[in-house]
Amino acid sequence: MTSREGHLVELVDDAGQVLGEDTVAAAHRPPGRLHRAFSVLLVDPDGRILLQQRAAVKTRFPLRWANSCCGHPLPGQPLAEAANRRLAEELGVAPVDLTEVGVHRYRAEDPTTGRVEFEYDHVLRADVPADLPTRPDPAEVATLRWVDPRELAADLDVTPEAYAPWLRGVVDRLLRPTVPAADRSGAPPAGRTSGDAVSAGVISSGVPADEAPERPGGR
Repeated sequence: MTSREGHLVELVDDAGQVLGEDTVAAAHRPPGRLHRAFSVLLVDPDGRILLQQRAAVKTRFPLRWANSCCGHPLPGQPLAEAANRRLAEELGVAPVDLTEVGVHRYRAEDPTTGRVEFEYDHVLRADVPADLPTRPDPAEVATLRWVDPRELAADLDVTPEAYAPWLRGVVDRLLRPTVPAADRSGAPPAGRTSGDAVSAGVISSGVPADEAPERPGGR
């Protein structure tokens, strides 16, 4: 098991309430265990979104086009910390302010590897400059491109096999934002702490914690 596959993820129920934790490897083993994840969309001033083509070495859905960045927060880790860490690791992008535009739950099995994505996925948006500098890690990303989200939504209907299975739900949340659900336990919304600067779904970029980063090969 690689260090990435041995990392912990937060297991949740259908409402996003925490049930426990398990390793990345176990959570993605058939039939899959529902766990918390995030999908980041970087949006330029023209409204275009940055897509990445997942590297060939990915263990789930390699070479498919996906949103700007994906990953899993460690149990109890704020979403902003986890998302900005992955933006740095995958794309070489400096910390950004993130807005949660909704959540979608999905399950998809990779037809080649048999591994399963079964995720309670927080969709996070960041508005970035048109000349955003990127340094994609080739172990994570094959290539990048900017696309109009409405054109992308149409192409998802025509050639769905070219895209990661979660991308349709991610784009739908961008085009039709929903109010982020509060943590049913009465704590701050998922992925945030009481000290976060949060207003109308905005999550402060924060400073990444010192936990081990995710490693190439997964979501």
